[in-house]
Amino acid sequence: MAVNEKTKFLFITGGVVSSLGKGIASASIGLLLKSRGLKLTILKLDPYINVDPGTLSPYQHGEVYVTHDGAETDLDLGHYERFIDEDMTKKNNATTGQIYYSVIEKERRGDYLGKTVQVIPHITDEIKNRIRQAGKEDILYDVVIVEVGGTVGDIESLPFLEAIRQMCLEVGHENSLNIHLTLVPFIKAAGEFKTKPTQHSVMRLREIGLQPDILLCRCETHLDEESKRKIGLFCNVPRSAVIEARDVDSIYKVPLIFEEGGVGDTIVQKLKLNAVKPDLTKWRAFVERQSRPEANVKIAICGKYVDLKDSYKSIIESFVHAGVANNARVDLEWLDSEEIENDGIEKQFDGVSGILIPGGFGTRGIEGKIAAAKYAREHSIPYFGICLGMQVAIIDFARNVCNMKAANGAEFSPHTEYPVVDLMEEQKHVSEMGGTMRLGAYVCKIRRGTRTYDIYGEDVITERHRHRYEINNLFVEELEKKGMIATGVNPETNLVEIIELKNHPWYLGVQFHPELKSRVLRPHPLFREFVKAALEYHRNRQKAVES
Repeated sequence: MAVNEKTKFLFITGGVVSSLGKGIASASIGLLLKSRGLKLTILKLDPYINVDPGTLSPYQHGEVYVTHDGAETDLDLGHYERFIDEDMTKKNNATTGQIYYSVIEKERRGDYLGKTVQVIPHITDEIKNRIRQAGKEDILYDVVIVEVGGTVGDIESLPFLEAIRQMCLEVGHENSLNIHLTLVPFIKAAGEFKTKPTQHSVMRLREIGLQPDILLCRCETHLDEESKRKIGLFCNVPRSAVIEARDVDSIYKVPLIFEEGGVGDTIVQKLKLNAVKPDLTKWRAFVERQSRPEANVKIAICGKYVDLKDSYKSIIESFVHAGVANNARVDLEWLDSEEIENDGIEKQFDGVSGILIPGGFGTRGIEGKIAAAKYAREHSIPYFGICLGMQVAIIDFARNVCNMKAANGAEFSPHTEYPVVDLMEEQKHVSEMGGTMRLGAYVCKIRRGTRTYDIYGEDVITERHRHRYEINNLFVEELEKKGMIATGVNPETNLVEIIELKNHPWYLGVQFHPELKSRVLRPHPLFREFVKAALEYHRNRQKAVES
């Protein structure tokens, strides 16, 4: 078990409206507690009935975050990992689908000995069991933070909230704490904050049997003292525990806002935790560098889900980390690959100093991505292809350098004469969609004397995957003859994991998803060096214009 009788539980709920930032709040609180020397993990409870987000469209739920052990999880787990710099596992995300699936399996086995299976106690017991087993089995945690997805008042959230009510009763109030994130809107016509939505949200919680110990009040600007006093009075929360969560221009300022408001100290005092003085020196330095960049660089992300930026959340944050590491701000230019197909390419990439093509599935917009990879190759623009981004680079190279004019991926053209990207052998007999891809961490051996080796500085690395298709090894020799190098290979399967071009300033593709391992204070080396190359390209172009 990951917890014992000394473990404290911190439950975070949200009210009034969705998208208030419970994930960022949970990650920020995790950082504040870790900075005080405490061992902790964070669990996300998602009310949807899908077993996991793996089969959901990115337009529905944003990116799918893949853990080291191969679980497809909610994107909030990415925030947890980036903020507290700890790897999450499949135990850190539980959905209604998983909970009911487990209970039904037990019922089919006869574990309930003929009893009628009900929401209470069977579903709520399963939820409590998942909370108690959160995190890694070999670590005993001081604190388990539990974020409940959705908004108080949602029907689908009720079993989770009831389970939390029961758990608070079982472990005792001295070992549990309820934090409620709510909205306090400012009505410009009236010239004042309105506390009634928060009052009603807390009233719904109290009807369920949960009393918040701390209120995090999401607001546009500083929350005045009168509003805080009023909220505390009507919601039965001490004024000192009514803390503003005001809007900021960077999510990485949120922990500092919370620390300024006393969140960390309040939690430590209420739970009687044995903590040390917090050390946020490096985090403050990061935020300071982020707010004062010495340079700007524009990098294009060419994808098919660009209308919902959360589809590429980890990539966005990886560019923030890499930008700070290079004392620069990365301005992202979002390009729809279908528009490239329809409108041509020259104008689309005007002023861009780097091109990244992210992962994706399906044929929509694929020719636009291939054209983008070709444009970067021919114009010596730094290029970074991730998963599908590597595959389209190979298709372009095969077509236009190796003279395989009909080259394609089997996903897009099943009967192509040159299937340079093909379905992985173990995927050919897979019939179900959910959780069946090549998922999680795999080893990659890097060839010495290459750009890739210079970036990593290691012979063997481990990166996280989420894909069904691979480079077809039948064509690797021909690709390498023409100047594409397979610089990283899985030693067990011989699958090509990384490619680069010989005669190009910076052109690199990876089959895995490096964005999943970038951290605030430890940017991923591939993103760091890609931004560095884009900055150099930008400076050289400026010099050429000036001369």
